[in-house]
Amino acid sequence: MATAKGSSQTIEIDGRELKVSNLEKILYPAAGFRKADVIDYYRRIAPTILPHLAGRPPTLVRAPDGPNGPRFFEKNCPRHHPDWIDTAPGNEATGGTKGCIIDEVPALVWLANLAALELHTHQWTLEDPPHPTAMVIDLDPGEPATIIECCRVALDLRDTLAQLDLECVVKTSGGKGLHLSVPVLGSGASDDDTKRFALALGQLLESRDPDRVLVDMTRAKRPGKVFIDWSQNDRHKTTVCAYSLRLRDRPTISTPLAWSEVEAALDANEPDALAFEADAVVARVGEHGDFYADSLTVHQALPAL
Repeated sequence: MATAKGSSQTIEIDGRELKVSNLEKILYPAAGFRKADVIDYYRRIAPTILPHLAGRPPTLVRAPDGPNGPRFFEKNCPRHHPDWIDTAPGNEATGGTKGCIIDEVPALVWLANLAALELHTHQWTLEDPPHPTAMVIDLDPGEPATIIECCRVALDLRDTLAQLDLECVVKTSGGKGLHLSVPVLGSGASDDDTKRFALALGQLLESRDPDRVLVDMTRAKRPGKVFIDWSQNDRHKTTVCAYSLRLRDRPTISTPLAWSEVEAALDANEPDALAFEADAVVARVGEHGDFYADSLTVHQALPAL
């Protein structure tokens, strides 16, 4: 049941009452994607994204006017949050921040109504901040390189990890790059361990193909190459969450992929084959499930360096 008043209305989701507003406001003009569509997307994807947010209070990227307007990052939960949304303790282990704990659909819808379009998470959970649950590798192409060059590097990384008996999953960044996640559940690895291992992998690939791959953070060196960003494993850094919207011209999503899709895009040289918007992502999950689920469930340990 919803009751309207002016440009806002009250809705009920799972027994929680929420006030939503400005539903007809266009946030992604290139797609005619309204605030109502943002809320609807997060409501529909909630069963799939909530496990990736569990225990990981997100850094919010709020953009009240969409990608063409101002944006701001918010690590602490907004002060006016409902009393039924818990917050992180804000202690030394979590860097002092008191982010929102998003563990139910109404909480996710509440964030969407704030125009928190992007949700970024740590690799660790509140249950055990010193030990990440995964190692992340961010593949960032420097123009004129594209996501296709990232596909080639991602497949090389996958095959190298397989030789070490390590599994990994892959998703788009929602823009031009790819993210790989190597689960390390129960291994006792620290963020220093995952960062060092990610750097070693990057250095190995760079030594094999220095014309296409680099690990140096100097931006001037990146054009035409794929930067393997190993530093995303720092404890204080976050990476866009799987299934989060991105602040792009269109409502693209950081979308988990099957490895066969990465191979097919590379073979066809079709960057657009890996660009997915909100409705398509909901349909993909309905048909295939969560290609990124293993990042939350697989137990494996990194080899000693």
